Amino acid sequence: MIKHMILWKLKDMPEAAKEEQIRLVKAGLESLSGKIPGMIDIHVQIDKLPTSNADMMLDTTFEDADALTGYAINPDHNTIADTYIRPYIETRLCIDYEI
Repeated sequence: MIKHMILWKLKDMPEAAKEEQIRLVKAGLESLSGKIPGMIDIHVQIDKLPTSNADMMLDTTFEDADALTGYAINPDHNTIADTYIRPYIETRLCIDYEI
């Protein structure tokens, strides 16, 4: 199995707009549950402690590397990423590893 984890920091924006954007990302990505072949689990963590320096975290599990590749090119995933994530992100960090 493969873990695919991403940390995002949003661009500077008013706090209400940031909270709304985070909500949209979480709802959009978690709506992919059961729709991506080989995806076992998807969760967007938004409840962070004050010591955090990221705004949210994507935590996904895939059956194998091919499933992760399929997710990356999946049109539903890319629509959500292009609409709710990529235009608003200042920093993106990713780690993929076998479990």
